Amino acid sequence: MAVTMQDVARRADVSVKTVSRVVNDEPHISPDKRERVLAAIDELGYRLNPAARTLRTGRSGVIGLGLPDLREPYYAELAHAVLQQAGRRGLTVLVDPTGGDRDRELALLGGRGGGLDGVLLYALGVGAQDAVGAALPAVLLGERVAPGASAAVDVDPAVAAAVAHLVETGRRRVAVLGADPRPGSPGARRTEAFRRAAAVHGLAVDEALLVDVGPRWGRQEGAVAAARLLDAGRPFDALLAHNDALALGALRAALDRGLRVPGDLAVIGSGDTEDARYAVPSLTSIAQGTSEVAGTAVALLVDRIEGRPSRDEAPRAAAVDLRLRESTLGVGVA
Repeated sequence: MAVTMQDVARRADVSVKTVSRVVNDEPHISPDKRERVLAAIDELGYRLNPAARTLRTGRSGVIGLGLPDLREPYYAELAHAVLQQAGRRGLTVLVDPTGGDRDRELALLGGRGGGLDGVLLYALGVGAQDAVGAALPAVLLGERVAPGASAAVDVDPAVAAAVAHLVETGRRRVAVLGADPRPGSPGARRTEAFRRAAAVHGLAVDEALLVDVGPRWGRQEGAVAAARLLDAGRPFDALLAHNDALALGALRAALDRGLRVPGDLAVIGSGDTEDARYAVPSLTSIAQGTSEVAGTAVALLVDRIEGRPSRDEAPRAAAVDLRLRESTLGVGVA
């Protein structure tokens, strides 16, 4: 039999009205009650009746999620987190791989295909002003997104922590993969954060070691870029990749050339994906608060869809930190 709102209320020991308010993400509910209701929803597998909601509200209960590249593990894990958070609220998510193309992102914000109540977009081609003027309620995801409804991460402190960690472990020449030359892009921002951190620690920055791998940050691109650097004979003892896929490709290229990681070369990625945790050696990586970003983004979008004032119009920054593992500490250490 289908799980009902009454079942959830009994399991959480709250009223049916409280369950309804939590499901609809209404404010002024104690954190304890909200957590109990959400735990009961997950445990029982409760889902709203979409047909009943459509009749009651005139909305479809379907939102769009635009991501640049589902082949990249970070975006795939972010999509999974959004699906979980949306599912708690009885929302269906249609995922659109935009390729970071501005026209495709604008089309999604404009309600391409119809039937969407709102849009979550990890934007590479559009900005906050495009989202403000969109035909649908929209929330942007990404790094240090401009003011407006957005769920952001600020990777700069973790990049600084990564450089400090490399210096502490004796590294002096650091290569960077993903040094995108486009102003304002994630690669450009993270590379500037690297430059600032290098200056703090007195590291010389060799421009030839700052590599633009192109628009896609995949394992193959990381392997090819790292192989070129290693084969060029330009010395470096650490590699900072702007995502885990690039780092994993670089790790493969280094091991293929007989290098010891981290003995000869320390490697750091970004995204803290499952692949990073199970790589051999396991990969030190910058965790980007994926679950927190997803939860914040869905809550903000529901606010906009429901016509409620956003509780905070400033970009909400998720916690970001450095997860130390074998690729910088040594096998068996982390």
